[in-house]
Amino acid sequence: MAIALEEIKQRLRTFAEVEARGVSPLYEHLAAQSAEDDDVAGLLTDARGGEARGTLLLATAHRLIQADPIHPLSRYYPSLGGFDGVDNETWPLFRTFLLERADKARQIISTRYTQTNEVRRASLVYPAVAAAAKEAGGKIALLEVGCSAGLLLGLDRFSYRYQCDGGEQLVAGPAKAAVGLHCALDLAPGAVLPKLPKKVSIAARAGLDRAPVDLADEDELAWLEACVWADQPDRIRLLRTAAAEQRKHVPPLIAGDGVDDLAAAAATLPAELPLVVLTSHALAYFGDRRADFVAALASLAATRPLWWVTEGFYAAGLKLVMPDRTDLDAPAPGSSDSCVLGLVSWSDGKPVARALARTTPRGQRMTWLPA
Repeated sequence: MAIALEEIKQRLRTFAEVEARGVSPLYEHLAAQSAEDDDVAGLLTDARGGEARGTLLLATAHRLIQADPIHPLSRYYPSLGGFDGVDNETWPLFRTFLLERADKARQIISTRYTQTNEVRRASLVYPAVAAAAKEAGGKIALLEVGCSAGLLLGLDRFSYRYQCDGGEQLVAGPAKAAVGLHCALDLAPGAVLPKLPKKVSIAARAGLDRAPVDLADEDELAWLEACVWADQPDRIRLLRTAAAEQRKHVPPLIAGDGVDDLAAAAATLPAELPLVVLTSHALAYFGDRRADFVAALASLAATRPLWWVTEGFYAAGLKLVMPDRTDLDAPAPGSSDSCVLGLVSWSDGKPVARALARTTPRGQRMTWLPA
């Protein structure tokens, strides 16, 4: 169903004011300007279903400038070596560049999904996966729903360093990992530091996505890079490092629906292994099917030991099984921790849910919550 132009413009404003502000000066500026421009915002009317988002418009522009890196607009794109900050020429150049390539932009917008594989989120979900593995008693199978290229499936091969607010450091993962992640770790009042194992034993793994990304395909990898915000080149470098590492251990990636095909995807993993299902910023794309997804998890939990690690905006999934936790509806006052990490298991058919931490959207920091 096509989305009205005014709704698209409001989404662009929200993206600029909530997601990009204070994080990406370039994307905040471009999204805010696009929200007031019918021609640029109108490009998103060709997006499928709920995909008419600021992230898709800006990823499309990023992909097009990747293909034309000598264009003057590239000087505002650090991902392409640009050094200029936002000025009074940024928007006119962007608008002209995009509208001159409107047909190409519409083709991308009408056929692509926003495919984000934020590698640093592994540092957020690692403590929850480790807790699930400990409760499971050892080796686990890991299924990531909404996996994109499946880079988080290699989380047991990454190294982690958590810098605590009291000066202490927590270290986990192999010491000589190709991918090393750093994350600030604060404690909420009454919380104690989590105990992190050096190793998590993932004996089998798979990813489920409506459009899995094949990293062996250069065009697919270029699109994945285009979905990373252009003024954060360190994220692109980390993506490339993780992608190169993943090519040595390619996991099975299954094309399918996160609800309808969940059981079939889980059946590809050894039934004797406890199953950990991971969703990282995926439930935002489920729309009104979030409750159906939780119901599908509950059905699966009736057939094998299962834990669900969920991480994303405003506890999007966790609130479905913790409706009384109104403190998880929004960030704490003065905090930029707009996401929640949760761990859910099932006992006698009923969910047992825990909110573990507040997190930032791209893995920079987490605030551990009291038990």
